[in-house]
Amino acid sequence: MKKFILDLDIVENQRLNYQYVLLKLTHSETLPPILPGQFAQIRVDGSPETFLRRPISINFVDTERNQLWLLIQVVGAGTRCLAELKVGEKLNLIFPLGNSFTVPEDKKAQIALIGGGVGVAPMLMYGEWLHRHGYKPNFLIGARSEVDLLQLEEFSKYGKVFTTTEDGTHGEQGYITQHSCLKSLSFDYIFTCGPTPMMKAVARYAQEKGIFCEVSLENLMGCGIGACLCCVTDTTEGNLCVCTEGPIFNVTKLKWQI
Repeated sequence: MKKFILDLDIVENQRLNYQYVLLKLTHSETLPPILPGQFAQIRVDGSPETFLRRPISINFVDTERNQLWLLIQVVGAGTRCLAELKVGEKLNLIFPLGNSFTVPEDKKAQIALIGGGVGVAPMLMYGEWLHRHGYKPNFLIGARSEVDLLQLEEFSKYGKVFTTTEDGTHGEQGYITQHSCLKSLSFDYIFTCGPTPMMKAVARYAQEKGIFCEVSLENLMGCGIGACLCCVTDTTEGNLCVCTEGPIFNVTKLKWQI
């Protein structure tokens, strides 16, 4: 796919909780085609501590409003600067980058989209895409506490939502990999993104059950185009750049200790 370097306009900065903000951006021209699972490299202006672009999953594309959404987790100087952007300001993106999720052949397939933390971001866009094309996805969203659960109202527009919280304040108590639906329902496909331990647990479950499973890796990236080699991951085909060969990988291709 063709890649673009564009200045997008901030049309909304929505504070979701103490750690997350949702940025909605637009452009004077129609946004280019973007596939579920792809990401953008964001230039951080106004932060002397931030020299490299930040890789951010594309959370959603609202074609009617010509908007692109970015879910930002504030963890350092760069993301703090992004979180403080105001309506009317511009943000420079290189996008769309990376590959996309596999599309199941059977529209009646049982599909689980499992997200944790900021890893829920690509699950929303893929879930909407699946719903729009006649699939019925199930969302499994895990967090530490109710306040950490993100965009549940949006997810509920496109499929069933199952939640867990570690403190039991919403949904079932425990980790998302312990949700009872993983025992009561039979899934054909699992797609997941989130903390590495969570993804490894999901991958282990999928392999034990013989379920097709893809993960979206969140390795640190400097360039996003395969030049700096800081995002490589060990696979059955050798070391591959997550930014160009991923971020989506079938778990059978990853040499994880699972």
